[in-house]
Amino acid sequence: MFEDPAVAMVHRSAVRSIERVVQETAQPTDPAEARERVLGMLRNPRVLVVTGAGMSTESGIPDYRSPGGRLRTGRPMTYQEFAHSPAQVRRYWARAFVGIRHMRAAAPNRAHYALVELERAGLIRGIVTQNVDGLHTEAGSREVIALHGDMERVVCLDCGALHERSLIDASFEQANPHFLESVRVTGSMINPDGDVELSPADVERFRMIPCPVCGGERLKPNVVYFGENVPRARRAEADRWLAESTSLLAIGTSLAVMSGYKFVLDAVKQGKPVAVINGGPGRGDGKAQTVWRTSVGDALDEVLDGLDL
Repeated sequence: MFEDPAVAMVHRSAVRSIERVVQETAQPTDPAEARERVLGMLRNPRVLVVTGAGMSTESGIPDYRSPGGRLRTGRPMTYQEFAHSPAQVRRYWARAFVGIRHMRAAAPNRAHYALVELERAGLIRGIVTQNVDGLHTEAGSREVIALHGDMERVVCLDCGALHERSLIDASFEQANPHFLESVRVTGSMINPDGDVELSPADVERFRMIPCPVCGGERLKPNVVYFGENVPRARRAEADRWLAESTSLLAIGTSLAVMSGYKFVLDAVKQGKPVAVINGGPGRGDGKAQTVWRTSVGDALDEVLDGLDL
């Protein structure tokens, strides 16, 4: 796929990160004890919350690594594919042109609203989310760092121009009239990075559009993909929030990717308690003092009840 060996090497490394299998590395905490420990953390306010795809599964957006996750049927794009593979770029945008409508139709669920209540009660420093769906902000949370960005802007990798996603979608619609009505979505749900499954024939007839500024076709959602680094300023702000926090609570994330897992490592270095609420195993479980293995929505309902919120 890539002529440059250095690009191919980084792409392979990114794919390995995507495909990382997270196994059980710690004995989950007794659920009743886990609940009390999490409540104890929140009663010592300014907890930093780190969230992942498990927050949004009740909203109809699946995760990647659970037994029913989307890695069973495919994988997300890498930055190197956006930068060096025109065929993969067209494939992504054909699927995302359809998928963005499904993602925008997704609504916050009870887990998102529970974190709004914790913020209003002054119990958390803020939320660092690895998700790009914007549902924390839509639910009403104010202190949110979208570590990997969001889907509402598009960057041109040729000239660096940023475009509103709505304008890019309108251009795609003009270039592909009646495409939406004519395609058959082969996947039952949207992927976490905003695309859906389409047939190769549908992808083949999809027409790319040029960047409105420079005419290039290397357009990418302005989010951090595998093989790409979190912007330094954004990471520094999240690190500052951790320094200001009393503890770390990871919710709905396997922390398989280093950009999320590093918060656990840093919290441990700072001597701060770490708790995990997740339905399956996570990379940070062995570092956490508390591992609450349960549904995210159920756990946060119990937390609100325990805090009388």
